[in-house]
Amino acid sequence: MEAQEKIQGNVNNEDVIIINRRSFFGVLLGIGSAGMGVLLGVPVLRYVLYPLYAKSKQDSWSLVGPMEEFSNLDTPIPKSITVTQIDGWRKVVSPQSVYVTKGPDGNMRVLSSICPHLGCSVGWHKGADEFTCPCHGGRFAPDGKHVFGPPPRGMDNLPHKIQDGNLMVRFEYFRENVPNQEVVG
Repeated sequence: MEAQEKIQGNVNNEDVIIINRRSFFGVLLGIGSAGMGVLLGVPVLRYVLYPLYAKSKQDSWSLVGPMEEFSNLDTPIPKSITVTQIDGWRKVVSPQSVYVTKGPDGNMRVLSSICPHLGCSVGWHKGADEFTCPCHGGRFAPDGKHVFGPPPRGMDNLPHKIQDGNLMVRFEYFRENVPNQEVVG
């Protein structure tokens, strides 16, 4: 005690920092705890934020049917396909409808049945010889071109290919209510 007073007497009290074992181990314990918190917090944060920055993935091609079904395309043929998407932690298998039809050039086209206006399901009306959206009255020609109503563009074309005698399609979702076809997922 006298030695401590002697040291403090020679130097200003503001300049001297006295570190004893208890305060040293307290600081060491605080630094170790903060380090462990960071080591454990980073993986937890990555796990929680993963769905926000992960892109959705889907099986690239879905089977529509054998090419023999589409040899005589007088009117659009509705087909149901299965789409598998992996988004964040979940895997979603959902049925989607598409229409196989001929374009103005006579080539085969696969159209999404989702209306480009607000995402309603478009149906084919054989008597009227056109696609009609039941939500807001949008109408489309047999080749998918916009005829009447609020939709800003024609029905969306989907990428397709012929593989081993079967028609395959890659289903895509498009931004709604914009004049150009923009893929969203």
